[in-house]
Amino acid sequence: MKSIKMLLLAVAVTFSSVLSASTAPKNAETNAITTDVAKRLEKPKFILEKDVLTKVTLTVNKDNELVVLSVDSENELIVDYIKSRLNYSKVSVPMYNKGRTYIVPIRLTVEE
Repeated sequence: MKSIKMLLLAVAVTFSSVLSASTAPKNAETNAITTDVAKRLEKPKFILEKDVLTKVTLTVNKDNELVVLSVDSENELIVDYIKSRLNYSKVSVPMYNKGRTYIVPIRLTVEE
């Protein structure tokens, strides 16, 4: 009975270490997309009345281009601005998870 408990304990430790080793932290691709999006959305050509916080859902196609799936904003000017700057623009680093959906928070701030 004692050997069965030890065997179960060894199996549990093995599986837990395998599961914890396989979880990847925020990877370089996500950081690259966030950086690319931030650079492309700098200095809008319109004046904001107040700061805007929105979420952009996008993916990367087989040609390594960003494809905007949705913009979570009711302001059409902001939606058009984000789509015009991001849609079908090349990502600066090679992406290996093509087709994966990314949700990127965007903050447009009022310049003073």
